[in-house]
Amino acid sequence: MTNRYDAGMKVRREVLGDAHVDRAEAAKTKLDEPFQEMITETAWGSLWANDRITRRERSMLTLALLAACKNFEEIPMHLRAATRTGASREDIMEAFQHVAVYAGVPAANHAIKLAKQTWAELDQA
Repeated sequence: MTNRYDAGMKVRREVLGDAHVDRAEAAKTKLDEPFQEMITETAWGSLWANDRITRRERSMLTLALLAACKNFEEIPMHLRAATRTGASREDIMEAFQHVAVYAGVPAANHAIKLAKQTWAELDQA
């Protein structure tokens, strides 16, 4: 493994939590192993490991981009991660307000629905 992979795995665990990463690693197969290595090195080892902006800001950007691009499946995971990066629920709602204005109300509305569901689950845990 490369230094970027090791750095990426460290950041990935810090942001997403050991339980999430352990499940993802256990589900990895020979077929998707190159993909998993690539996202660990690039998304986590290059982008998220970079300290030019805070992890809080990265969480807010990530959630806004996921909503704007209608990649709703990953929103709950990144909402949970935001609790580790310092992005408050109010911060995230501000990001979704931007989504509404710049990418569309339906995308923001669905993201907010997912946020409310995810936060309700977190509050019950």
